[in-house]
Amino acid sequence: MSDFIDVQTTDGVAVLRLTDPDRRNAINNTMVDEIGAALDTLESDGTTAALVVTGEGKAFCAGADLSQLGASREDGLRHIYGGFLRISASPLVTIAAVNGAAVGAGMNLALACDVRVVGTSARFDTRFLALGIGPGGGHTWWLQRLVGPEAAAAMVLCGQVIDAPSAHRLGLAWQVVDDDKLLTAAHGLAAAAASAPPELLRRTKATLASTASGSHADALETELVTQVWSMDQPAFAERLAALQGQISKK
Repeated sequence: MSDFIDVQTTDGVAVLRLTDPDRRNAINNTMVDEIGAALDTLESDGTTAALVVTGEGKAFCAGADLSQLGASREDGLRHIYGGFLRISASPLVTIAAVNGAAVGAGMNLALACDVRVVGTSARFDTRFLALGIGPGGGHTWWLQRLVGPEAAAAMVLCGQVIDAPSAHRLGLAWQVVDDDKLLTAAHGLAAAAASAPPELLRRTKATLASTASGSHADALETELVTQVWSMDQPAFAERLAALQGQISKK
């Protein structure tokens, strides 16, 4: 039983919903622990391939509950980081379905996912400097790689809040959909990923992470390892036979 999240799984896709709408789904210590426990279960159940992360109510996530950082400072911050960093490290394909505002650490929760689908009411607001606190949790690293240094500076240093169309234009979101179609769109992307052979999907996600930097030659060698491995798997033989069967009928 969880106090701050709800997880529902269907056909290899899990939907993890933050369920503290009265506090705009702000990240607290218990929520972080619940996210970690949920990911441990989903990653080991042998059936879940993809994860959709969203918020209940009108906000995706309003950031960290700063009242819980405590006197420890660094330890408190690192604990809060644990929620979105756990999602970032997951071998599952992760889709953020951003409903409403994603603020500060709540933005990090969205940035930590592989793909972001946003509703028309979505807003991205770094807000760290306005609160008198520096950005944290890898916020500047993620943001600059997605939108570039100038847009990141406008958001972080100048406090510019980005709406859904701008998020799509800047590369912060893959798709903008009507709010009432948000979960359907995010679930569709997750289901498409989940249709791939599970271990191949995980290895390919790891390949994307590995080849994000480095040379083309390095990427070629990294990809070759998984490609050769995949050709020895039953799924490749089965799908190749099915394709050949379709061709022979034409």
